[in-house]
Amino acid sequence: MTRSYRVGVQLPEIERRVDWAELVAMARAAEHAGFDSLWVGDHLLYDLPDGGVRGPWEAWTTLAGLAAVTERIELGPLVAATAFHTPAMLAKQAATVDAISGGRLILGLGAGWNKREFDAFGFPYDHRVSRFEEALTIVRGLLRDGHIDFHGTYYEAADCTLDPPPVRPGGPPLWLGSVGPRMLSIGLPHVDAWNAWTTEYGNTPEGFAALRARVEEAAAAAGRAPGEVEATAAVFVRAPGDTGRAGRTPAVEGPPGDIARHLAAMAEAGATHLQLVVDPITVESIEWLGQVLAEL
Repeated sequence: MTRSYRVGVQLPEIERRVDWAELVAMARAAEHAGFDSLWVGDHLLYDLPDGGVRGPWEAWTTLAGLAAVTERIELGPLVAATAFHTPAMLAKQAATVDAISGGRLILGLGAGWNKREFDAFGFPYDHRVSRFEEALTIVRGLLRDGHIDFHGTYYEAADCTLDPPPVRPGGPPLWLGSVGPRMLSIGLPHVDAWNAWTTEYGNTPEGFAALRARVEEAAAAAGRAPGEVEATAAVFVRAPGDTGRAGRTPAVEGPPGDIARHLAAMAEAGATHLQLVVDPITVESIEWLGQVLAEL
């Protein structure tokens, strides 16, 4: 049987310091194992519990590099913070990565939340949702129509043309990385999918089904048909050799068959694309998760 839903894996963010060669090895292992998608977080730094500070590599240059060393697997930010770039430049970066990848980019967008990194890198933290609304208008207009003339409260894109355009006509799929009521009201009229992090639904199929029902109501209020906006979710998974990484939701763990059944139950609850957030996140874990994909 052909699986009706897609499964991806998120690469390391701040779990530990990871050099470029290992990231490439993970991306290639994920593609070889049969994963459908590859994801990177768009963050800049975190304060650690031990008093240290750690940050991942910059998301868009990472995505460009990974696009060049893979062939089939989709890839994208989970999710891109619109505050970290002017919206027109963000659209330009997305179109470039879409071209490098041969049309494999999925563009997840969010407003960002970690005030520490906003302050450290000099980005305004106020009115984040209002800023996101203007940013989404500009990014969507450029990627889907190729041109926009926008003059807002926070952003300008005066007589702006996106050239070269994305590889795919209409641009990459747009995902909304939030289930907050106001963010849903802004995004649902326009996006192709919404995404929930593990903590937003308890990392269980039952929790996801309840969340999906709420978002479907909001989508209907936004004029979208049932199921027109796809439902996607991150899933926290423990693999052999886990580090004991703490999560605010219980992890999915056990032999490959147990994890496969959980993912299948998530699909039954309405998920069309799942992103595995794995402890530990290593080449060996990705290869082990290939057994889960085989079960599916």
